[in-house]
Amino acid sequence: MEMFTWLPVRLTVMPRVDYVSQDEIDDEYADLLVSSLQPGKPVNVYSAIGNNAEVLAGFRGFLGSLWEHSGLSDRQREIVILTAASEIGSEYEWHQHVNIATDAGLTREEIAAIGRDDRTDFATDEQAIIAYTRAVARGRVTDALHEAVVEELGTEATVGAATAAAGYVALGRVIDALGIEIEEGDEFEGWDPR
Repeated sequence: MEMFTWLPVRLTVMPRVDYVSQDEIDDEYADLLVSSLQPGKPVNVYSAIGNNAEVLAGFRGFLGSLWEHSGLSDRQREIVILTAASEIGSEYEWHQHVNIATDAGLTREEIAAIGRDDRTDFATDEQAIIAYTRAVARGRVTDALHEAVVEELGTEATVGAATAAAGYVALGRVIDALGIEIEEGDEFEGWDPR
C-alpha cells in the first residue's frame, strides 16, 4: 500500500491590513512590535496585530507565558510550534521558527521530518508531543493520547503542550486571516529546510 505524505502548499499571501510602525503606535506599545529574539527588528505579525494595540499586548503576554512557563524544554516547545505550523500550513509561523528550532537543538533533518509528519527518529516523548500537537490542532485529542503524554511529560507540561499547541494554531489562524507576509528580504525556509 502506498503511503501519502501531506505537505502544505506554498500560497501567495497579500496583507489584508497595514503593518504599523513604531512611530504609528502609542509609545507604551512600540516595543511590542519588535521580536524578542531579533532585537530591533519589527516583525510583520506583531506589526499587523498592532492595528489593535491592546490585543497585541494581550497576545504577546499570552505567547510569552507559553514560551516561558509551559513546562516544556526549548526543544520540546519548538517541536510543538513547528508541528502546529505544519498541521495548519502556516508558512509564516514555520519560517519564523525553523532557525529558532535549530538554536533549540533540532537538526534541519528533524525539522523536515516534522513537516512531513515522520516521527520515526524522534524519542518516545517527542513522538507523543508531535501526535498530541497534531490532535490538538485537529480538535481530536483522545483520552488514550492525553494519558500517554501525561505519562511522558507529567500533567503540568501536558497542559503547557496543549496550550502552546492551541495558542500557536490560533496565531496561525490570525496570520492567515490578516494575510501576513514573511518579512521583506526574507525567503521562505521551505517545508523541507535541509
